[in-house]
Amino acid sequence: MKRVYLIVGGVILAVAAIAFWVQDRQTSWSEADTAMLRSLWIGSLPALPPDPSNAFADNPEAAKFGQKLFFDTRFSSNGEVSCATCHLPELMFTDGLPLANGVGTTTRKTMSIVGTAYSPWLFWDGRKDSQWAQALGPMENPVEHGGTRVQYVHLIDEVYRADYETIFGTLPDFSDRTRFPNIAGPVDDSSARAAWEAMTPEDRDAVTQVYVNMGKVIAAYERLIVPGNSRFDKYVEALLSDDKEAMQSALTNDEVAGLRLFVGRAECTKCHNGPLFTNNDFHNTGVPAANGLPADDGRASGVQKVINDEFNCLSQWSDAGDTDCAELRFVTSTGEQLEAAFKPPTLRNVAETGPYMHAGQYATLAEVLQHYNHPPLAPIGHSELEPLGLTATELAQLEAFLHTLSGPLNVPPELLQAPR
Repeated sequence: MKRVYLIVGGVILAVAAIAFWVQDRQTSWSEADTAMLRSLWIGSLPALPPDPSNAFADNPEAAKFGQKLFFDTRFSSNGEVSCATCHLPELMFTDGLPLANGVGTTTRKTMSIVGTAYSPWLFWDGRKDSQWAQALGPMENPVEHGGTRVQYVHLIDEVYRADYETIFGTLPDFSDRTRFPNIAGPVDDSSARAAWEAMTPEDRDAVTQVYVNMGKVIAAYERLIVPGNSRFDKYVEALLSDDKEAMQSALTNDEVAGLRLFVGRAECTKCHNGPLFTNNDFHNTGVPAANGLPADDGRASGVQKVINDEFNCLSQWSDAGDTDCAELRFVTSTGEQLEAAFKPPTLRNVAETGPYMHAGQYATLAEVLQHYNHPPLAPIGHSELEPLGLTATELAQLEAFLHTLSGPLNVPPELLQAPR
């Protein structure tokens, strides 16, 4: 009987020790790890950085006007495509498709605009260096909005003159259709380009100024789209307050185990760091080309495009001063590291923004994690990845953690729909 009591007592002690270890693993972090978690916490997200290239970036009236333009399908060649066609608020401003689909189909997945006011580079390849320049790109892209800048300026004149003049002053007279044809712009369409080139330089500049201002008010609206609190953030806040009970309520044991992998052996923070879970740099992670598409050289071409962009921070259309635009002035423009390198997207709300990678190559987070665990050879350039050797259990825990990054946007509800 004594032996039975000893065995039972030993089992109880063992169970208690395991329970204590599990609880300790869920709530105890080293000083270095705590500093890392603080850096990922939404509470560490600074105030919106200024955009010196956009004098209207923080103008409330500009944001209201930009919201109208963002949801208006008339700004397209077929009257059916708006910015919100690919950036749906209910899908965290993505579209749920492998490849963006406007008047045609693109060769890349739609990136979320959430938090992009913090990024010096826009698009997967960073071919734009401001939100307003990014907003203008799809407008004239033949498979996105597919329209022309003169077409859009006529719409501003006919529909939004009062909104425009409230912010920018008197709108020029564009009523002469001989000087300002219905369809004209520096686009691939030969007739539209010919009509554009037949205009005087002064008239082209007058049109382009209005077109640029469209981008700047859309950017003023998009700057307001920022992420909010997630269960992960509640966990970190509890950690910083030494509230172990709140920590245990915020995340499960598996989710905490996944978090430990995320900041540790899985090496996720090499690319996905900071409170937006992206370093806004460019990385080759050996992602294969999408079916039916050629291999994509990513930043290698993107950096040349932004350097030569009509609307970059150093252009005549930018409001930046002589000492601004440091990112563009000192950008790395050549090197093997740019080949097939893409910008890591934010991981906030990642569970709601699939499919994944620059051309939607992977449908699920599990597929993405398998790619990182057993990386293939890079189709172009040299992949930065090394095999991780994570077990199936660890991969499941890592995926469980990624779901804790889901949370509502820190945006008033009226900004998430077309204004009435």
